Order: sequence, then C-alpha cells, then structure tokens
Amino acid sequence: MDPTNRLSPVLRGRLEFFADMGRFVSWRAGGKADRLYTPADLEDLAAFMQTLPPLEPVQFIGLGSNLLIRDGGLRGTVVHLHAALRQLHIEQRRQRSWADLDLDHYGLIYAEAGVASPKLASYAALNNLTGAEFLAGIPGTVGGALAMNAGCHGAETWSSVRQVLTLDRQGMQYRRLPGDFRIGYRLCEPATSREEWFVAAWFAFPRGDGEASRARIKELLDKRIATQPLNLPNCGSVFRNPPDLHAARLIQDCGLKGLTIGGAQVSDKHANFIVNLGGATAADIETLIETVQAKVETATGIRLEREVRIIGEHA
Repeated sequence: MDPTNRLSPVLRGRLEFFADMGRFVSWRAGGKADRLYTPADLEDLAAFMQTLPPLEPVQFIGLGSNLLIRDGGLRGTVVHLHAALRQLHIEQRRQRSWADLDLDHYGLIYAEAGVASPKLASYAALNNLTGAEFLAGIPGTVGGALAMNAGCHGAETWSSVRQVLTLDRQGMQYRRLPGDFRIGYRLCEPATSREEWFVAAWFAFPRGDGEASRARIKELLDKRIATQPLNLPNCGSVFRNPPDLHAARLIQDCGLKGLTIGGAQVSDKHANFIVNLGGATAADIETLIETVQAKVETATGIRLEREVRIIGEHA
C-alpha cells in the first residue's frame, strides 16, 4: 500500500499510514502512528470522524509541544489539527450564552483549535484587546491550551473562555460552557464523562491599549528567549509547579542541571526543560523524566507531577 494516500472526494483531507510522529512532536522523537489524518477544515474533520470504527483509538494533536510519543508508536488514528483548524476572527454575532457580556468593554475572539497560542495573543493585541499577552509564552495551540488549562505569568487559558466547540467521534458538534468542565491548575476535564475533543473556542478579552499589549508580548518573548533553551528541541515545562514552589528550583537545587541520558538532557539553562541534544529517543526522554522525579523525591520528599503527556507503546 502506498504510505501516503489522498482520500476519496468525499473527504478532502490527507491520510498517511505509518506516519513518523517525530515530525509532529516538538521533542523531535518518538515512533510511528498507524494512521495520521490532516483535515481540510472543521467540516471535513466532522465527516472523517464518522468513518472511524467505534473502538478505533483516536488522538488529537496540535504542535506536539506538550507531548511525548513512545518509540513503539501509536495504534489507531492521530488527527493533526495545527495545519487545518486555523480560523481566527473577531466574533460579531450575539449569542444567548454571552448575553451578559458588555461588548462595549470586551471583544470576543473565535479561535479554532489549531491556532497557535502566540498567534492568538498577537491577534488580540492588534485588535486592541488586552489580557491575552500571556498566551505568547505558551508554545502550543488553542486546542492544547484548552485541554490542559495552559498558563504562565500568573494567567490561565480558561480565565478568558466564554464558550467552546467540541466534536465527538460521530462528527457531532457541541457548544459547551466553562461550567461543563472541571477546571484547575493545568487541569481541564468534563464534568460528566464524555468523549469529545476541543475544536474551537470563544475568548472574551477587555478592550484596551493594543500598543501596550504588543509591548508586553515583546517583553515576555524576550524573557522567554533569554531564559529558555529554544535552540534545542524541547516540550516546554516538563513538570507542574508544586504548591508555593517552583519545579525548576527543586530540580536545580538537587544538582540535576545537565543530567544526561542518551541524547536527552536536563537543560543547563532552565532546569524544568529537557532538551534533545540530537538523536534522543523517546525512551531516553522518558527515562530522564523518571530519574528526575525519583532524585527530587529522594532529596526533598516531593513527587513532581508531569505536565507533559506520555502516550503510545514502548518499543
């Protein structure tokens, strides 16, 4: 079978078999997926979901910036959103679910799940909306930011969410409110069990000084460049901060900066980053994560919790 196949005219996206997932994960490591589908748009994605067998395992990914796929790869289907769901606009239509929103003082942005979080931050500032600046420091997509309530610099994604659009495996779309989810620190899960994926969201941001917002974004990006190892493949922060503590400080105080296993290393620039020095396997990275957890727990009694998701099968 040809490993790359253009689907029938009914579906307009692109299907790959035995896709190398290292291309889609920011660590540039990991195994292959049985199938990888890149939809043409949201309508095409809904049609594709209807073709899946009922028990087919499904994973949605964006920029792969908070994800490690084991070297044995993934069974089932991976849906790649970043290249597809990228609609971004100011919402003008009134909806009952935000009838209480004062549009004289707030602007509403519709962003699909494949939009990069920094792009959403810049778009808000260009439209003289404030409060989205922190998103410039999140190296992922809107879908991923929603799924984990991503945050930095004291702000979190769901603090600005008014409504989300989800999709189930039958291709049905649902508008959900923040109250339909349990939201916490790096946590978002349905309040009632259901299998749905985020495909878009509506964000409300206060109207304000766009120029000041753009200056703040530049300041945050400059700080990120100065403090994070952006010259090497990484997934961003590996561990959650324990209450009233910083994971990076704990790791550094345990003398673990520079610790290396295979091609993976605890960054000597930022201790809560693990970088791929070149040729690292997913197993190298996972083993290093577990080693850091064990050494910090032995030294401090604190068990660091992963922020990064690890999925797939061992080689």
